[in-house]
Amino acid sequence: MSLYETIKLIHILSAAVLLGTGAGIAFFMVAAHRTGRPDVIAATARMVVLADFVFTAPAVVLQPLSGVALVHVQGYGLSEPWLLAAYGLYLLIGACWLPVVAIQLRIRRLAEAASAAGAPLPAAYRRLFRLWFILGWPAFGGVLGVYWLMVARPVF
Repeated sequence: MSLYETIKLIHILSAAVLLGTGAGIAFFMVAAHRTGRPDVIAATARMVVLADFVFTAPAVVLQPLSGVALVHVQGYGLSEPWLLAAYGLYLLIGACWLPVVAIQLRIRRLAEAASAAGAPLPAAYRRLFRLWFILGWPAFGGVLGVYWLMVARPVF
């Protein structure tokens, strides 16, 4: 396998991890939320936080590193318009993802406390979940947009 193929494989796999982990996390968090059960939400949030640190965080680092390497190996300039659009979307994704991780940690703590006390979820949980849900849409759309830019490489 050539250097180009190796870098491209790393880039594609890390992109797939970002999309797949993000979609999986969203699915399981929404499913847990719909139960209304603090114990289920707490257990799910624990796994979601772990998945973000084990899978998403390394992919977040590998994406720009492998992307810049691909740009270099293919002879593109770093200021190609489609790349500038991808950078912008990547920043948008990060601006949504970082608060989402913090929200997931807070959701986990609130659900664990409610479960331990045998109490219902507090209003703060519902506000945090709503914000988590809202932030997920531009992040997910941004990931799809970056995929499109990488495939289409449009001329602006």
